[in-house]
Amino acid sequence: MSEAIQVIGLYVRDQDEAYDFYVGKLGFAVHTDQRNGDYRWLTVQHPQQPDFQLGLFRPQAPMHDPATAQALHELVAKGAMPPLVMAVDDCQATYERLTAAGVEFTQEPIARYGNVDANFRDPSGNGWKIIEAGA
Repeated sequence: MSEAIQVIGLYVRDQDEAYDFYVGKLGFAVHTDQRNGDYRWLTVQHPQQPDFQLGLFRPQAPMHDPATAQALHELVAKGAMPPLVMAVDDCQATYERLTAAGVEFTQEPIARYGNVDANFRDPSGNGWKIIEAGA
């Protein structure tokens, strides 16, 4: 028997905007982009992690009633969700590459606790941290 986490969901306010950011700026590849009426199943993958998908999901029916969907939109926009963390070999080089691609950072690379890290947010408000361990 084989079991594994395959998809981790991330709430986004606008899936087209998220697609442009994750594919166009971060360099992720689209794994699945399927629609069923108003519902869209959109997953992307980091090029170095082909077995793992990040689901870019809009809070909506059938998973959420309208009030819950609106509350989730507001929480995401405030950056209230836990940050995602991406391990990188060279934080400064990744920061420079992503900045050149149009990613706006909320914290430039800084050395602390034996690591170098930097922070950015996606267009929906989700926080990301890139970490170069043991720098």
